[in-house]
Amino acid sequence: MLQQTPFQSRFAPWPRWLAALGLVAACLLTRGDVFDRFDLDSVQVGGEIGRRIDITVTNNLLKLDLEKDFLAPFASKTRSGGYVGLGKTLDATARLARYTADPRMLTLRRDLVNRVRGLQEVDGYLGALAPEHRVQRLWDVHELSYLVYGLLTDYDLFSEEESLDAARRLGDYLLANWGRFPADEPGRTEVVTHVAVTGLERAMLALFRHTGDRRYRDFVTVTRALPRWDLGQVIGRRTGIEGHMYAYFCRCLAQTELYRLQPDPGLLRLGRNALDFLTVGNGMLLTGGAGQCEIWTNDQDGRGDLGETCSTAYQLRVQESLLRLQGQARLGDLMERTLWNTLFAAQSPDGRRLRYYAPIEGERVYFNGDSYCCPCNYRRIIAELPQMVCYRSGGGLAVNLFAPAACEFLSTGAGHVRVRMETAYPNDGRVTLRLDPENPARFPVQLRIPLWAGGTTLVCNDQPLDLKPVPGTFAVVDREWRPGDTLTMEMPMEWRLVRGRERQAGRIAVMRGPLVFCLDPSQNPQLAKLDPADLGQLRLDPDSLGAPVSDNRVRPDGIACQAGFWKGGFGLGAKHDYTLRLTEFPDPAGRATYFSLRDPAVGEEDVLLAESPF
Repeated sequence: MLQQTPFQSRFAPWPRWLAALGLVAACLLTRGDVFDRFDLDSVQVGGEIGRRIDITVTNNLLKLDLEKDFLAPFASKTRSGGYVGLGKTLDATARLARYTADPRMLTLRRDLVNRVRGLQEVDGYLGALAPEHRVQRLWDVHELSYLVYGLLTDYDLFSEEESLDAARRLGDYLLANWGRFPADEPGRTEVVTHVAVTGLERAMLALFRHTGDRRYRDFVTVTRALPRWDLGQVIGRRTGIEGHMYAYFCRCLAQTELYRLQPDPGLLRLGRNALDFLTVGNGMLLTGGAGQCEIWTNDQDGRGDLGETCSTAYQLRVQESLLRLQGQARLGDLMERTLWNTLFAAQSPDGRRLRYYAPIEGERVYFNGDSYCCPCNYRRIIAELPQMVCYRSGGGLAVNLFAPAACEFLSTGAGHVRVRMETAYPNDGRVTLRLDPENPARFPVQLRIPLWAGGTTLVCNDQPLDLKPVPGTFAVVDREWRPGDTLTMEMPMEWRLVRGRERQAGRIAVMRGPLVFCLDPSQNPQLAKLDPADLGQLRLDPDSLGAPVSDNRVRPDGIACQAGFWKGGFGLGAKHDYTLRLTEFPDPAGRATYFSLRDPAVGEEDVLLAESPF
């Protein structure tokens, strides 16, 4: 873990009026939300979520050659196209510097933002393309949009007016030169506009929120017609790649942000429809991965280019945005499933290497570089995780993700409330909150009850509560809290054999809590000659699953499932052919996730994907 300093002392030199002003601004921008985020420096996260944040800092971000791989193209400005991801990198660096307060990250952030701002031209351009190619060639607008966003993140977190000024000048450049961008030609355009300019609408909305300049908002609502955008799930990689999931989710996210400025229920429809498609429409695998070759799909094929990391990151962002806005606990379930499986599978256990895809069947391949969109979006979403664990709500606290964590918030009557979450989750289902308000006061504490967690119980100060938590909702404990009070949740953690659908029909996958387990043949030499299809024909004995065993393939305190298997074919013997270990899905050498059964009627439906999250 990175060395952390107490919440009260971190960034103490900042003027109190500035912190108060920031809080007021945040409240104004999130009015109407059911849940409000904690500031990055008022929450700390441990466990595997915290470890992933730490290794992304120490073993990835701090190991990058920023000058060679990121900054050099922007210094020379000679390219005719292509993408680097400098803005995404700046965004992640600023967030992680603020969150960790690590001197190395603070220095890196300062040097990077100074270098980026120094590369801006007089007319505001801050890209890597030669003058004759700017704006009109792929992926210049995409790159410029994230540079706007990264600069605004830096301004938000470090209050440097130079970053705000650079972002505004770059936004003005985009407005002045938008006419150079080629118009769509139906059936002929290689990449349609909304895909080619991914991130543009969010960048302009962010500029509007920071400056109040209506030109940015009008560009989004009138020129880009974001409120009237009405595209369904386009399946298949066709000319124009309209079905590009990353671009789609990014635009849905922009719609939820526009909704906060002008509440029109129509702005939430496409995001909700997309999440319905993932669940009841078979668009998402049980790991949270979705899309083949970056495109919508609903056949449950688990091989190859499945679950693009950019799309995974934006699935999480859309789910989290709607969760804050409307409070549906099932959105937290979707976030948790995707995070523990597909997202963490996109990173090597030591943090250094990153993936574009996380298939459930066959070989998983690491990306061969540090720049471009998926590695950079991975770092960004990891930097956002601390603000997805818990929220302020109704003067109290709402817990969404379960991890060792600490936070502090103000509550009317209670004053400063310090909260510590203690848990070994997902190894077991016990989660304890220790609350320490300055003054005894009444406020609500909400805990997400996962859909799979029937039979969950709640205990307050060692006394069982007369409250039956309902899976798929937030359990609310509204009482007077005193210093030293505890609230403990116990969730049953049983093995679940989850039935496959579509191409996975007739087979099952093994789950426990939010975790999906897979077969790593490298740990089982007797399977070396079997290809992924053969591995999926192995027949699992449901009665052979015992208690979880320790396994550190994925994380230091990880778990595995020991189980008996029979070979595929006609054999009916009672003795198992193999005793195999199934590891957590992010195991880099995992090759198979679904298995056969002698009786295909055994197993249960995936409750998370059986109905709409709304």
